[in-house]
Amino acid sequence: MTTLLKSATIIDSSSPYHHHQKDILITNGIIIKIENSIEIENDYQVVALDNLHVSCGWFDTSVSFGEPGFEERENIKNGLNVAAKSGFTAVAVNANSNPVIDNKSAVEFLIHKANGFATNLYPIAALTQNSKGIDMAELYDMQQSGAIAFADYNKPIANDNLMKIALLYAQNFDGLVFSFPKNNSIAGEGIANEGINSTKLGLKGIPALAEHIQIARDLYLLEYTGGKLHIPTISTTKSVELIKEAKKKGLQVTCSVSVHHLTLSDDELQGFDSNYKVNPPLRTKADIKGLLKGIKSGVIDIITSDHNPIDIEHKKLEFSEAKDGTIGLESAFGALNSVLEVEDFIANITSKPKAIFGIKEHSIKENSKAEITLFNPELNYTFAKKDILSISKNSAFLDKKLNGKAYGIYANNQLILK
Repeated sequence: MTTLLKSATIIDSSSPYHHHQKDILITNGIIIKIENSIEIENDYQVVALDNLHVSCGWFDTSVSFGEPGFEERENIKNGLNVAAKSGFTAVAVNANSNPVIDNKSAVEFLIHKANGFATNLYPIAALTQNSKGIDMAELYDMQQSGAIAFADYNKPIANDNLMKIALLYAQNFDGLVFSFPKNNSIAGEGIANEGINSTKLGLKGIPALAEHIQIARDLYLLEYTGGKLHIPTISTTKSVELIKEAKKKGLQVTCSVSVHHLTLSDDELQGFDSNYKVNPPLRTKADIKGLLKGIKSGVIDIITSDHNPIDIEHKKLEFSEAKDGTIGLESAFGALNSVLEVEDFIANITSKPKAIFGIKEHSIKENSKAEITLFNPELNYTFAKKDILSISKNSAFLDKKLNGKAYGIYANNQLILK
C-alpha cells in the first residue's frame, strides 16, 4: 500500500523539512519521498485534508483502558482506536485494571491484546503487589516482558523505606520508578483543592501541601539513592519549583502534567459536576500560570491526557461519592492548543516522553519509518458528546471551546483517520 499525504506542513525540528509544506509519499510503512509536489498514481491512497499539519507521532504517557476487569469503562481494542483517531501513535497504559498488572503474565497479556493495531501500547506495570503499597512487585521480570516503567496509578507510596528500596533496586536494570505526588496523611478525606472555592462550596479540601511534602520526600530519597524517578501529574506552581531545584542538583528526575491541570481551575466546581473530580484536584488559576511557565521553561518534561474512563454508575453521582478521573484522549490536542502554541508543547508529547521511556522517535524524512500524527491546529469548535469516542463519557471538557483537532495517524503501516 502506498499513501500520499498532500500539502502537509511538517512540524518536526529534527527534520530538514521543518515548517515546510510538502507532499509525503509512504510505501510499506517507510517514507520514500518528500517533495514540493508528487504526482498522484492510480494505486495511491491519497490524503488531502484542510490545513493538514504533520508531526512525529504523539505519545501519551498516562492512559487507563480498564481491561482486564473493567471493560465496562473501556477495552483495549476501542481504547487503541480512540487513541489513534485522537492523534496518538503510542500510549503508556496504567496498571489500574482488575487484576492489577503486577506480574509478567499480566504485562504479556496487555502486549498480546495490542498486537496489530496502529497505535503502540506500552505497559506501565505496578510498583507494588496489587498496588497496595506494601510489597514490591517483580519489577525486573516485568521489564523483561515489556514493561517500560513502574507505578501504582494515582496511589502514593506511604512507606519511605519501600520507595528507597525501589529506587535502589531499579538501578540494576535502568528501571524508571514513578511516585504519585500525594501525602495521604495531609490530604485526608479531601476531595477538592483546599482554598476559597472548597470553603464556599463546603467540600473537604486537599491542601497543595500534600503534594509538596510527598515530592520533597521523594527528591530527598532520590538524592540519597540515585536512580531515575518520574513524578506524574503535578498540579501546583510550588511543585514546579521543587523539581526545578532538583534538576539543578543533577538529579535524574522527570515530571508530567495533565492537560486538564493546564487548562481548568477549581472555579469549575461551582456546579458540583463530578466530571471535574480528578486526582490531583483541579487547582487555582495561579497554579495554571505556574504550570504553563514550567512547560515553556523546560522544567516539566511531559504533557499527558491522564485519560481515565469511569463508567456512569461510578461517575454520575454526588461529587463526594464519584470516582476520580476524566477521559482526555479526544480533547487533549484541542485543549492544549487553546492555551499554548504548537511549538511550545509539541516536544512534550513527542521527543521528550519517548526519550524518558526509551522509545525510538522516527523523524519525518526520507527512508525513515512513518510514525506520523495528522492534525489541523486552527480548527475552532465546541467539544460535544459526539466528539467522544470512548465507551465512558466522563469528560471534563464537554461544552468547552477548543482550538485544533487531530485528523488521525499513520503508523505501523496503517492509516487511521477520524
